Amino acid sequence: MLVLALACAGAGAFAYVAALEGNLHIGLGSNMDEVLVDSDITNEPFYMLLLGTDGSAERDETGDFGGTYRSDSIMLARIDPVEDKATLVSLHRDTLLDMGEYGNQKLNAAYALGGPSYMVETVSKLAGVPISHYAEVNFDGFKDIVDALGGVEVDVPMEIDDDDAGGYVGAGLQTLTGDQALILCRARHAYDEYGDGDSFRAANQRLVLSAIAKKVLSTDIVTMTSTVQAMSEHITTDLTLTEIVALAQALNGMDVTTDLYTAMEPTTSTYIEGDGWYEINNVKAWQAMMKRVDQGLPPTSETEIDEASGTVLATVGDGSVDPAANDGSGEAASEGFEPGGTVIVRNGSGEAGVASEAADKLTPEGYDVETGDADDFGYSETLIVYSENSKGAEAKAIARTLGIGTVQLNDGTYDFDGDFLVIVGSDWE
Repeated sequence: MLVLALACAGAGAFAYVAALEGNLHIGLGSNMDEVLVDSDITNEPFYMLLLGTDGSAERDETGDFGGTYRSDSIMLARIDPVEDKATLVSLHRDTLLDMGEYGNQKLNAAYALGGPSYMVETVSKLAGVPISHYAEVNFDGFKDIVDALGGVEVDVPMEIDDDDAGGYVGAGLQTLTGDQALILCRARHAYDEYGDGDSFRAANQRLVLSAIAKKVLSTDIVTMTSTVQAMSEHITTDLTLTEIVALAQALNGMDVTTDLYTAMEPTTSTYIEGDGWYEINNVKAWQAMMKRVDQGLPPTSETEIDEASGTVLATVGDGSVDPAANDGSGEAASEGFEPGGTVIVRNGSGEAGVASEAADKLTPEGYDVETGDADDFGYSETLIVYSENSKGAEAKAIARTLGIGTVQLNDGTYDFDGDFLVIVGSDWE
């Protein structure tokens, strides 16, 4: 939506008011006004929910999804038109939430359960901030926006070869077509060997969105006009054209290298056998992040770049990261992890034999395992603790091998002499 606002500035939008207004509001639902909070979008900071769905004309034709699509990308944006700054915080679609009458659900289920308005309501409650505006784009719309701009220049951090995401994109600085940009924004399994695929995918989505914004800010009126037309056919938003143009004018001085902050919701991955992975919101870290965001500060204290893949995970507007020339190497490690090393397994439940049972699952995978008792027997859930960021993907593989476990980076709480620490909790069966 940030891009939509920027694109409309000076684009002759008033010539399209009647058609665009109708297109932009289709699919909002009847009760969106009840969940959105009024704001003065040109004179004060406000929050907007940005949603990317996996809908497309091709999927409509096949009917494979029954007309119901998932929110594939979820971002909370704070836009400050006075300071010419914006913040994008990606939310894990698999964040586990209590949705009242619907029970415990993943965050992206809110869209299917109650449409855009329920998604706004759910994210507002999670983030603890009022949301004033909403925008949604599907696969087709995203591709058309990029193509209408003549492609966008992005320094792709690593080679993407992911059939589930749609194909291949090479590493390095290049101009991406709409199809290529979509592959990059959908790629998740390409990062299986490097860590949480959803976090890397969300980082690439923010990277591409930043590149689009940079392109729009420097493009000519003709290109802007075609971009607006493409957007109107595939974007759903509550904003009127008058509001969009006014906001675009207010944001005209924004520099994405210094005025755009990005980050990801802090969560802990938990694997439940037979049910898959969930993301558990790290409440204290999340509240601290949102406090910074609400104050107009970057979500994190420093720019974060994954060394193995070159992926930019967070930016603080220090000018060190440009979507068309990021600080990553443009190359990633060609090899993933090979199971091995030492795993310290501790019985944290008091149930006899559980540490040995866990060891029996890990030893055939090539690990040296040491067993013993934990500091106490009060652990309700099984933990897999790792001490280095580069070990995150392997820790998740250990959880899959065990069939259970919450994966977390050691913050200094745990003292162990090995590559991984497994504390078997009372949830072990």
